[in-house]
Amino acid sequence: MPACILIADDYEDNRELLRLLLASAGYQVEEARNGRECLTMAREKPPDLILMDLSMPVLDGWGVFQELKAEPRTAGIPCVAVTAFADFDRELALKTGFSAYVSKPYRTGELLKVLEQLLHESQANRTV
Repeated sequence: MPACILIADDYEDNRELLRLLLASAGYQVEEARNGRECLTMAREKPPDLILMDLSMPVLDGWGVFQELKAEPRTAGIPCVAVTAFADFDRELALKTGFSAYVSKPYRTGELLKVLEQLLHESQANRTV
């Protein structure tokens, strides 16, 4: 069964771009339009990985991340911070505990490589 990736981004164009990219790479894709919806979806059916915009309405990516990590059922989900604010957010996101950081615009090969590596590491940790 293909890995399920949850995309959390308030811009439909960003979600569509990622959905097409990830679906063509063989991933199952779910989408959330804001942080609260992402949190609800992750709690109901935990995905294998979350690609999360840091600047979203209702609940931003920082808040979603904190809530996910506070719950045993969702704490182990690898979360990738995605944003256009490269330098400052990168350092803070990685220091906060995000599994990886990807800046917009995406480099397709780089993004897929990061996802593949995180999914492989996550799978290996679950079987140990």
